[in-house]
Amino acid sequence: MNSLAEKLTGLPSRPGVYLMRETGGKVIYVGKAKDLRARVRAYFNHPDERSQVQFLVRRVADIETLVTSNDKEALILENNLIKQYKPRYNIRLKDDKSYLSIKVTTQHAWPRILATRKIVKDGNRYFGPFASALAARETIDLIEKHFQLRNCTDHNFRNRSRPCLQYQIKRCLGPCVLPVAQNIYLEQVRQTMLFIEGRQQELIDELKQRMREKSDGQEFEAAARLRDQIQAVEKTLEKQRMVAHWGSDQDIFGLYREGGFIEVQVLLVRQGKLTGNQSYSLADLDFPDEEIMGSLLTQFYQGQRFVPDEILLPVDLEDAAVREEYLAEHKGKNVKILCPQRGDKRHLVDMAAANAKQCFVDRHDREKTRDKMLRELQTSLRLKNYPHRVECFDISMIHGAHAVGSMVTFVDGEPDKNLYRHFRIKTIGAESGGDDFGMMLEMLKRRFSRGKAEADLPDLIVVDGGKGQLAMALAAMADVGIDGVEAVGLAKMRVQAAPRSSEIERSEERVFLPGQTNPVILRRNSNALFLLQRVRDEAHRFAITHHRKLRSQQTLYSALDRIPGVGGVRKRALLRAFGSIKRIETASLEDLLKVPSMNEKLAQQVLDALRGRADSEN
Repeated sequence: MNSLAEKLTGLPSRPGVYLMRETGGKVIYVGKAKDLRARVRAYFNHPDERSQVQFLVRRVADIETLVTSNDKEALILENNLIKQYKPRYNIRLKDDKSYLSIKVTTQHAWPRILATRKIVKDGNRYFGPFASALAARETIDLIEKHFQLRNCTDHNFRNRSRPCLQYQIKRCLGPCVLPVAQNIYLEQVRQTMLFIEGRQQELIDELKQRMREKSDGQEFEAAARLRDQIQAVEKTLEKQRMVAHWGSDQDIFGLYREGGFIEVQVLLVRQGKLTGNQSYSLADLDFPDEEIMGSLLTQFYQGQRFVPDEILLPVDLEDAAVREEYLAEHKGKNVKILCPQRGDKRHLVDMAAANAKQCFVDRHDREKTRDKMLRELQTSLRLKNYPHRVECFDISMIHGAHAVGSMVTFVDGEPDKNLYRHFRIKTIGAESGGDDFGMMLEMLKRRFSRGKAEADLPDLIVVDGGKGQLAMALAAMADVGIDGVEAVGLAKMRVQAAPRSSEIERSEERVFLPGQTNPVILRRNSNALFLLQRVRDEAHRFAITHHRKLRSQQTLYSALDRIPGVGGVRKRALLRAFGSIKRIETASLEDLLKVPSMNEKLAQQVLDALRGRADSEN
């Protein structure tokens, strides 16, 4: 391998991507350039005063370059490499989830409305994305209630023989089995799309005209339905905030810096109305605003994310034209990237920056509150370590059956669900009757063994229980050879009858510490107790949810497994068609015969077996 100095001398003066590697070959930074030679050599020949850049350069042991034909190819390659390597010194957006959009299957003769996280070029209509999943689902609920479009799958639509519950509660016209005029249904679809597009006033005018026509024709029931539609649309219109009179789709970026922290706020404007916002917190970045915004845009529009007509930025980007071309290919129409200096659009960018500042202030206030709570916990329990990372463990079972353990992790007082884990208990069976201590010991030994091997251990562990469960935690740490991790047991309050009285006594929550006979009683309104209870309750919820899932799966499959002639293929076909044992049980013989590979004798056998099972349970 050539030395770093030799590589700097031989760099090509062409567009492309450069990868900086530390000793060992790990990629720590990915960048693109119109001129690789000028860009990379600038890091070393002209020392940068920014501390982060200096630190980055000191760690570079090797540089790899990839030449491209043009700037656009370099942009695409940079995007892919950042996604692949996740370099430490590149901006990494933590919020990489896909957002809900509303899909109307306009390619179907009887279009359906549904929520989706994937936008594909299939000829159907997509609206969104919605920053809030609740907002998307509320919109769908309103459409089903007032426009009565179907939400069933195409399979159910083809195979249904009688109207479903949606029709019974007047949330669907029932085109699957009823003689609904297609032109009437498609008119409802058209009005629905007007509503979602934000053209509510146009829709309201249409509905009012139709309501007057129905009223004049003495079709009062139809007029009342139209009145309800109008009221629902007007109510939605009142909730939305108009921010632009030109009615285009825009993503508006605002940036706020304070010290080494950066807050970015993205306002999502659809059809001139503010539909949501997204926030990103970036720390320890000394790079200029232009470089930060460029890197952020590279990651922000990855995958299936919706691309608006306009992107408004607080700073100019040197490669804005290249990015416009790249995003236009993704969207299928022209996209503008603008840095407005005055007027309404500049006002929108300033509004996004003001929101970014407020978000920064709110977040730091919350962090101060959480730090106070953690300090109180450390003092109250006399912990040696600051409880930055807390793990809580719980067991869920019924008489030893379907036993599962749960581990939830809180980092700086907030749950980190990426670090949650389930444990299937392996060494202790149902015949034990439920050895809670043994199960806790098994789970903790497995957790600590892996944590020791990967150098991934918490500051504090909390076990749901008293002295016995705490003893298991200490025994597990001793067996594995773990030192420096503190442990406590949190016992639930006890409810019992008071002596010589009909009243009920409730004890306080008790915290058991190693080597201490009497528990610590925290004040009921203390922040420390609130945190411990929250951690314990989350571990319990996580454990019991998984336990119920395992139990229901066992019930589901055992019910079908006991029927002769129903093998794996037929079992999957039945569950795919009906979704649950209950629906199979209540289905008619004709419905079962529609399932592939089912004959009349076997279908009757399935119904007899399931209905006999239900009778015995009752």
